[in-house]
Amino acid sequence: MMNNGTMRLLDDVGRLVLRVAIGGLMLFHGIHKIFHGVEGIAGMLERQEFPQFLAYGVFIGEVIAPILMIMGFYARPAAAVLAFNMVVAIYLGHFQDILKLGEQGQLAVELPVLYVFGGIAIVLSGAGRFSVSKGRGLLH
Repeated sequence: MMNNGTMRLLDDVGRLVLRVAIGGLMLFHGIHKIFHGVEGIAGMLERQEFPQFLAYGVFIGEVIAPILMIMGFYARPAAAVLAFNMVVAIYLGHFQDILKLGEQGQLAVELPVLYVFGGIAIVLSGAGRFSVSKGRGLLH
């Protein structure tokens, strides 16, 4: 049977793995947009009658928030931003696929939904000790 110290260590390692996985993988999406632009998102916003300049918000949700999550600095609010960003992405780009299955039987919006729930998990669990914030405070 594991003692409390071992359990706490495993909890903190799990939080680190979750932050690096969700934040790190999302960061690739943001880097792609840095190099290739946000015109596609701007077009989706325009079709929904939203201002196109909102497309630049993707840099907050796919670059800044993931970096903060990976570092464990204001990880909870950053994860909330990432989750919201993905809800918007599902609405704008995948809404018609919500109840569809992919070629291998998976939910067609599986990856965006995984990012939403990964973000929510970080909001609920926090950054843990292996972070810039060292697990202090509700916002971290």
